[in-house]
Amino acid sequence: MTASTVATPPPARRTARWIGVGIAALVVASFATLDLRGADFLAPDARQAMGKFATSFFPPETAPAFLRRVLDGTLETLAMSLLGTLLAALGGLALSLGASARGHDGQRTVTTPLLRGATRTALNVLRSVPELVWAVLLLIAAGLGPFSGTLALVLHTSGVLGRLFAESIENAPPEPAFALRVRGVGRLRVFLYATLPQIWPQVISYTLYRWENNIRAAAVLGVVGAGGLGQMLSYHLGLFQMHESCTVLLAMMSLVALVDALSYAARRWLNR
Repeated sequence: MTASTVATPPPARRTARWIGVGIAALVVASFATLDLRGADFLAPDARQAMGKFATSFFPPETAPAFLRRVLDGTLETLAMSLLGTLLAALGGLALSLGASARGHDGQRTVTTPLLRGATRTALNVLRSVPELVWAVLLLIAAGLGPFSGTLALVLHTSGVLGRLFAESIENAPPEPAFALRVRGVGRLRVFLYATLPQIWPQVISYTLYRWENNIRAAAVLGVVGAGGLGQMLSYHLGLFQMHESCTVLLAMMSLVALVDALSYAARRWLNR
């Protein structure tokens, strides 16, 4: 082996270096082309204005009647995220069967290339459109309220979970499913008793993770009129009622922290 051969990096390492150089060039170009105006952001007048705006939120509104409204909005936001995530998990699991490269029975996919391509395209479209855009589109058809927000969560999250579930099916060991197939077991029973038990921990983990994201998204969707805490926040900020807005923000942060803790505890329990 010659010295020149030893000094030559492998193709994968050279490719990684070029990718790193390209990313660094994009970062430098981003700083060069964006008018960030960091000096204006840190100017004394700007800091004073931000401090005055932040202090205008305190103290939060604690009137009993208003707290009851906040509680109703919190429960509505929680219900939107729960229902949206559950329906999205069911829809994503159904779509993943047609999008996976290997079928749910452990063999090669039984879907035609056209159907598989159409399913993957549908998943790409669903997850590429943000929840806020789906909510705006659905408000035209379904009107204001939590129904539009829930549907927006279902559509976007179905695209995300469908892709993740399809990859889980593709990566599942095919031997258990094949052992049932050679004994004449039907495809549905093969999926229920061989493939699904193998991917079930991943299905639960991905669903819980998306629930964490959806609780945040549900709190924001109300800004466009989809109900919940977001709609309350948009209303009170529009009227410059800062004390009420502070209470709504605190309810949002408390709800997100609670859901994050519950999801983390559930994943730890499942991974024992």
